[in-house]
Amino acid sequence: MRLRKAARRVTQIYDRHLEATGLTITQYGVLANLLVAGRVAIGGLAEQLLMDPTTLTRNLQPLHRKGLVVIEPDRRDRRVRWVSLSDAGRQTFENARPAWREAQNHVRKLIGDDETAALHDTLDYVLERFAE
Repeated sequence: MRLRKAARRVTQIYDRHLEATGLTITQYGVLANLLVAGRVAIGGLAEQLLMDPTTLTRNLQPLHRKGLVVIEPDRRDRRVRWVSLSDAGRQTFENARPAWREAQNHVRKLIGDDETAALHDTLDYVLERFAE
């Protein structure tokens, strides 16, 4: 329960900082992953984000409507859809980057530098254990 509460509070902080950009923390994360991945199947992106493909598709729809991502069907397999960042999505991501940094700094100040580093180590450990 503590982990879920902490995650919700962190989401609220990031969403508040990102609000002026028109993005949520989840949308920013999707754009960040697409920036690195390039064109990727929705299922592959869902795996990278540790999200259910259906949930990811729901999160992609507003980004697609705003023209920030491009979603295309696979020519050979109708079940597969490819997603990539549009030029507008790349620009929106870059414009949101300072707000993201402000949110990170805000969280780091609240927790403390040493505690933030320890938390990162613990979360990396937990994610590794959960992957087994």
